[in-house]
Amino acid sequence: MNDLARIEADVASPLGVNHGVAPRSVMVLLVDDQIVIGEAVRRALLSDPTIEFHYCSNPLEAVDIARKVAPTVILQDLVMPQVSGLDLVKAYRADPVTRGIPIIVLSTKEEATIKSDAFMAGANDYLVKLPDRIELIARIRYHSAAYLSQIQRDEAYRALRKSQQELMEANFALQRLTNVDGLTGLSNRRYFEDYLETEWRQAARMKEPLSVLMIDIDHFKQYNDTYGHLAGDEVLRKVARAVQDTFRRPRDLTVRLGGEEFLVVLPATPHDQLAMLAQRAVQAVRGLDEPHKSSPVAGHVTISVGAASCVPDKDGEPYALVEVADKALYEAKHQGRDRHAEA
Repeated sequence: MNDLARIEADVASPLGVNHGVAPRSVMVLLVDDQIVIGEAVRRALLSDPTIEFHYCSNPLEAVDIARKVAPTVILQDLVMPQVSGLDLVKAYRADPVTRGIPIIVLSTKEEATIKSDAFMAGANDYLVKLPDRIELIARIRYHSAAYLSQIQRDEAYRALRKSQQELMEANFALQRLTNVDGLTGLSNRRYFEDYLETEWRQAARMKEPLSVLMIDIDHFKQYNDTYGHLAGDEVLRKVARAVQDTFRRPRDLTVRLGGEEFLVVLPATPHDQLAMLAQRAVQAVRGLDEPHKSSPVAGHVTISVGAASCVPDKDGEPYALVEVADKALYEAKHQGRDRHAEA
């Protein structure tokens, strides 16, 4: 091995390769075509074992090596063959992986115009080579500390944003759980109360009709007594889906009030459409053809529906409309069930 090859091997190997050792906090990449400069810098940094040193003598490979090594500081020579050191500084800054790495430019001249050009290109510091060992290590440590602190702040910010996003998603999930009936997946009474008041105020402002359908599964207690509560829960889910699928406009809301009682809020729905809509719900449940041998109404599961509509007044009481629909439901049951009645 000749002297030049030995020096290049010494520069590249002892501190330039991480042989299964945990990475050090401070990592220097020197980009300089002069092997002698590489050896001199390596020796200058030997006194500090916490600084890891990497060397690149080929400027055409500098950006790729910087991406792989991930240094905390780049020492960049200005005058190099094939590519200008300033062009390399610009290339580091243009690459998303290396753009934030501090760059200390090394030059043989102490000239204001050269310094200005270096800083304009994106350099963080400027040293006339070869600098004093103590000064070199101090500059490397200063820029590395600032860079590592910025990385930590960025990671902390990302972690904070992630935790905020997770908290927001958890809050949405919790809100959904508090507003949704666990058995059927429909909105529950709590959500319905807020929704009805909102739609009432909207209808009062727009002077448009607001309608509701009160729904009850006929002889549901007898169903549970005959088929068991698990089968009863399944029927509740099927009826819920059938009713919800019947009313699919964006503002229509199907609610499970509790037990076998359901309610549908129908904004912007006039009274003359209620009979058709209520009967559509009755037929949807009939279409399930769920056996109910204990029902005196039919051999399958049926529902009764009470319908009511009004043009709300801003000073009116929204729940009065629900009470009217409930009275209509009672009338549908009185008439024999498996049907609807209007208030």
